Amino acid sequence: MTKLDAVLASRMASIALGHVTKEYPHKLDHVLLGDEDARPPRELHPIFFGSFDWHSCVHGWWSLLTVRRLFPHIPEAGPMVELAESTFTPDKVATEFAYLDRPVSGGFERPYGWAWLLYLHLEATRHPERWGDELALFARAFADRFKRYLEILTYPIRVGTHFNTAFALNLLLEWADRFDPDLARLIRERVRDWFGNDRDCQAWEPGGDEFLSPALIEALCMKRAHPALFPIWFEQFLPRLNDGQPTTLFIPATVSDRSDGKIAHLDGLNLSRAWCWKELGYAEYAETHLAAAMPHLSGHYMGEHWLQSFALLALLSGPD
Repeated sequence: MTKLDAVLASRMASIALGHVTKEYPHKLDHVLLGDEDARPPRELHPIFFGSFDWHSCVHGWWSLLTVRRLFPHIPEAGPMVELAESTFTPDKVATEFAYLDRPVSGGFERPYGWAWLLYLHLEATRHPERWGDELALFARAFADRFKRYLEILTYPIRVGTHFNTAFALNLLLEWADRFDPDLARLIRERVRDWFGNDRDCQAWEPGGDEFLSPALIEALCMKRAHPALFPIWFEQFLPRLNDGQPTTLFIPATVSDRSDGKIAHLDGLNLSRAWCWKELGYAEYAETHLAAAMPHLSGHYMGEHWLQSFALLALLSGPD
């Protein structure tokens, strides 16, 4: 069984340290209203300017803080703390916060980046430094955006990419249960409304550029939001699971070209499936998917800038 130990944690921390301050190449989620808006990532986002895109930088930092908490004596821990101390400062947070007030920033990083920012804040509060305090107002802004979003979102988004509703709610619920009971109640209401009557999932996946399993992410969301209802719901949602059906859920995705950023998403699919399988109580299927993906956490920047976060989700899930 693949386990997270100090050696692997050190490797993953080294990978993340190598990209959270790497500004280029960079893919901006940025709407220009005039020439003056054509600015480099480090000016627009003085904290989250690395890792190819904003959301990957956010969860790259989540990876670093998580590894630092679990393995405080690895060689990378000291540089991580020094970098965080110079990064999570009031002036830099204020600039990131101000970006949300731009007239066309309402949909900025919705919902994937929002969820990861709140998950990062949750992790930051587990450390003795002031990082969680510095990020608190920023996190609250995204939580408020989530409330409005959940009120107007008529239908869940079920694709296996950044827009997936269930994935965001999996991360958001953990934050809301600690910091915002009203938001947690709203999440549980919407999860039951959206997914509670789903039956006999066909699992037509994977899509060619997906890093999430729509079927398994939804199942995990139901388990976290409604654990008492989950057993009977799961039997009806995947009624032939014990017969190995739908077959596609058990077979790791094949990645044909890891230099292609979209095709490389499929390594993430294998890792996120491993996370779901472990949380759902099927460790043997998780291990098959981990074995397919773990050798590829580094090697090409298209995967290297984000995969360690999904590996951590998988490695830290399930029973100890």
